[in-house]
Amino acid sequence: MNIMNLRAKVREAYSSAAERPSDKHPFPVGRTFAESIGYPSDILDRLPPTTVDSFTGVSNVSIFASISEGATVLDLGCGAGLDTLIAAQRTGTAGKVFGIDFSEAMIDRAKKGAEECGYSNVTFAVSDAEEIPLPDASIDVALVNGIFNLSPFREKIFSQLARVLRDGGHVYVSELILKETVTASSACSLENWFR
Repeated sequence: MNIMNLRAKVREAYSSAAERPSDKHPFPVGRTFAESIGYPSDILDRLPPTTVDSFTGVSNVSIFASISEGATVLDLGCGAGLDTLIAAQRTGTAGKVFGIDFSEAMIDRAKKGAEECGYSNVTFAVSDAEEIPLPDASIDVALVNGIFNLSPFREKIFSQLARVLRDGGHVYVSELILKETVTASSACSLENWFR
């Protein structure tokens, strides 16, 4: 499987989680999973099921990140927008939050969640992580919740994060890591991207 076919399959898998969150997926999805990795139930209670039901991250990055009131935040690989909406609560109306994801279905779900919350300080865009559609030095805090393990273009993503981050800004990343080596012959198989 070549890299572009792999990316299409990963996008398809995550779009499926947005469109049909209650179906079986090759990775954990939803509220029970979010609670199991540390999202407080009282915070999840204040968010719409539209967002919570399709959560697919790997940690509670928006909870442990230092996000000040009035900050400009990027949620890269925002999925259904769980971390985006939590960041929007934390920045307050003086802040701004950008949610970016490569799945149009996830972005549609995230937009619906933001509308249900009545947030006007959130903007979403469909884009690959290695082509962040934001100006240089425009972000105070970047959140990345489990996208590096899904991309063969990690160096470009790091470069883009460095480009959009302001001096003194912070990037909070949560990621899955391998416990053992994956052989070169199986590195591009879809099964290995969801273990």
